[in-house]
Amino acid sequence: MSERFNTTKMTPIHESGNEAQDILMYVYSALQSKGYDPINQLVGYIISGDPTYITSFNQARSLICRLERDEILEELVRYYIAGHVGA
Repeated sequence: MSERFNTTKMTPIHESGNEAQDILMYVYSALQSKGYDPINQLVGYIISGDPTYITSFNQARSLICRLERDEILEELVRYYIAGHVGA
């Protein structure tokens, strides 16, 4: 019997020095690539904690699980405030 193993192509995470930001951007891209609405899926995950809201494509689910949900919220608030202070 011969077994066939498929090779999975990994897209590298572009590192900014901010792990939460890097993971969120990577997961957003993976969700978009699979045809999901990334905002709705991420909100569902943050509210429920259920990782099935995040696709396993390109290991996005395992990456998002590296972060605590409060870390994700901190990053989102930080990003929002930075874009609106002084505006």
